[in-house]
Amino acid sequence: MLNKPKILLIDDEEKLRSLLARILSLDDFIVVEAATAREGFKKLEREDFEVVICDVKLPDGNGIDITAKMKSLYPFTEIIVLTAFGTIADGVQAIKHGAFDYITKGDDNEKIIPLINRAVEKSRLQQRLAHLEKKVNKRYGFDNIIGKSKKIQEAITLAQKVAVTDTTVLLSGETGTGKEVFAQAIHYASSRSKNNFVTVNCAAISKDILESELFGHIAGAFTGAIKDKRGLFEAANGGSILLDEIGELGLDMQTKLLRVLETSEFLKVGDSNPTKVNVRIIAATNRELAKEVEAGKFRSDLYYRLAVFQIELPPLRERKEDIELFVNHFLDHYSVKMNKKRPSVSKEFLDKMKCFQWTGNVRELKNTIERILILAESIELTVDDLPIEIKSAASGSSDQSGFDLALVEKQHILKVLKYTNGNKTETARLLNIGLTTLYRKIQDYKLE
Repeated sequence: MLNKPKILLIDDEEKLRSLLARILSLDDFIVVEAATAREGFKKLEREDFEVVICDVKLPDGNGIDITAKMKSLYPFTEIIVLTAFGTIADGVQAIKHGAFDYITKGDDNEKIIPLINRAVEKSRLQQRLAHLEKKVNKRYGFDNIIGKSKKIQEAITLAQKVAVTDTTVLLSGETGTGKEVFAQAIHYASSRSKNNFVTVNCAAISKDILESELFGHIAGAFTGAIKDKRGLFEAANGGSILLDEIGELGLDMQTKLLRVLETSEFLKVGDSNPTKVNVRIIAATNRELAKEVEAGKFRSDLYYRLAVFQIELPPLRERKEDIELFVNHFLDHYSVKMNKKRPSVSKEFLDKMKCFQWTGNVRELKNTIERILILAESIELTVDDLPIEIKSAASGSSDQSGFDLALVEKQHILKVLKYTNGNKTETARLLNIGLTTLYRKIQDYKLE
């Protein structure tokens, strides 16, 4: 072990306590002694211990009762109970109260040392898991949602209230408004946070395989199904599942999803026996599902089951006071990622960013900042660093000549091609355009 484990030894028999303390010290444990329960609790308040070894009978308390109290106050500390001859039942009772194990007084260190090592391993594992859980909750929790505008704060308040329940949630809003971020925050603020959070993009999976992906299949269900497959709903059992772009589901799949909502069970492809699951459903859409219902494209009964608690996420153009926060956040993020010095931002730069409509919302702003930082050469970002579409839209000068716009666009594409060493796929991604569009512009501008 990298750090010496700390052991608290509580026993009123001084000779036995000193002997055991010496044995443990020789085995590279740090041992702190206490003669009473009261003294032991005082030491626990001041120091962290992986393991407490506690006698059952103490002058001021019973070891079994002490075990229960210690575990409630210090859940990551493992307790080993010392029992005298003929009191093994006490040790068993202590385990029921949360003790790691018990040892009989007089056992040799060949039994004691391995037992303590196992207790130390468990204590440290629990601490590591708690630390990881805290990091995950910090990364995906509500504190991670950027925004101080009234509309986003109202959405956060609603999400926080519903998170502690098991209610189905429908997140609606334009593409790029942060629906997945909200879904993650709802999951990690719920009692299901220790279980899986599964995301499904309903629009990205072929309709031919969507049912199998969601619900799984059994061997022989169709050609190529050589073994049973667990679906995403099973993977999310005990946790939450985000059904993103749920408005893209066909009516047949909507019927199957409705059954899951109503009965908490489904049929795997090719199976006749239903599978039970305990899953919280969070749905997200950029469509107006109420209008889809009117048009006959979405089942009304499914819509009403999904929209038990609906949260509308505002577009970025309606929360312009948050744009500066996003700009600084993404500059911090990409400066570290690109190993570049983080530039400052001029007032004119921010003013132009705030005037732009951001039809792609936060996602579009994020991609824009990445492109700007790649091409930036100065220690301060100015209007000159902005893409032409933001300059034009912000200034209102939409009647620029085709020659001027073409020239700026040509130079911009050349810059990005140079940065990517001619990698057209990466260039198209950074420019936020399709690869086919890039090839067409390369041909139009005779860049090759």
